[in-house]
Amino acid sequence: MIDRENVLKVAKLSKLKLKEEEVEIFSKQFNDIISFIETLKEVSTEGVLPFYEMNTEEGFYREDVPAQSLTNEEALLNGPEKEGGFFIVPRVVG
Repeated sequence: MIDRENVLKVAKLSKLKLKEEEVEIFSKQFNDIISFIETLKEVSTEGVLPFYEMNTEEGFYREDVPAQSLTNEEALLNGPEKEGGFFIVPRVVG
């Protein structure tokens, strides 16, 4: 059973700040998910081959041909803010 402490531990590892009511909701949801997974474990898969999606049609993949790429200036043309050859973006790490 996933208790309050486990929910808080997962939230901390995920860098999430949860309200008290969210901790209770997630605790119930985690337990519902684990219960569902336990139900799936009861399904017999004996004799069932793993699923592999393969597409072997001719022309499915393009030829890998080296070509001239964009220059740094061309790549920066569509950027709203740039400085010193780089895009300027909002800071996302504290």
